[in-house]
Amino acid sequence: MAYVRTVKTASGARAVQIVHSSRKGSRDIEHIGSAHDDVELELLKAAARQRLAVGQGELDLGLDAPPEVGGPLPITASRMGHLWDALSSVYDTLGFADAADGDDVFRQLVLARIIEPTSKLDSLRVLEEVGIASVSYRTLKRRLPGYAKDEWRERLAALCAYHVGLGPATLLLYDVTTLYFETDTGDGFRESGFSKERRLEPQITVGLLTDAAGFPLMVNAFEGNTAGTTTMLPTIKAFMAAHRLTDVVVVADAGMISEKNM
Repeated sequence: MAYVRTVKTASGARAVQIVHSSRKGSRDIEHIGSAHDDVELELLKAAARQRLAVGQGELDLGLDAPPEVGGPLPITASRMGHLWDALSSVYDTLGFADAADGDDVFRQLVLARIIEPTSKLDSLRVLEEVGIASVSYRTLKRRLPGYAKDEWRERLAALCAYHVGLGPATLLLYDVTTLYFETDTGDGFRESGFSKERRLEPQITVGLLTDAAGFPLMVNAFEGNTAGTTTMLPTIKAFMAAHRLTDVVVVADAGMISEKNM
């Protein structure tokens, strides 16, 4: 690797050098000249850059020179195309687009939170940075009641189970976590409870069921003061009902197997 650098000399001048360095740590320094004012310095830097570019000819693309526009062209828009297209492809491959009846608002909310986990309102800011034209926050709030229905979640869960090839010998993993909220008062669902982060704010308890590779299959939310042991049976029963399973084998540690669960 080679680069141009400027160093001060003992006489107070500024020397322009080309430094050739290697991964092994060795360096070769090529002295271009010493400048005593800013004009000389810029001339020496230009000469150094020309020397670095020796043998690197300009590729002729056969294009006409652009007209003079009085400066660089303004950037009017930008888009994280590769990231958004990749996430959208996975979303479509799982069948979520069809399950959501082509609801672009749901797609935007899901993918924005994969890019940056944040609030519903702040998700609109994420979409703007990605370069996606999002809906208004008012429209987003109007759609939320539909997304909260059991039927909506069950359709997505069925697609996830189909994707992993759920069968009689499938190993599933289950655990719980908590999500806290920036508020001081509970509302009957968001309530203070046991927090692994030792927080006092109201929270909810989330139970997640995945396959052996960690792919999500079912998620349930419980009141924030719900003990983790009491979430296991409702989740297992809901999963069995959703996929018409007649029997399952449960292997769990003492933290989940309470006397009531037994």
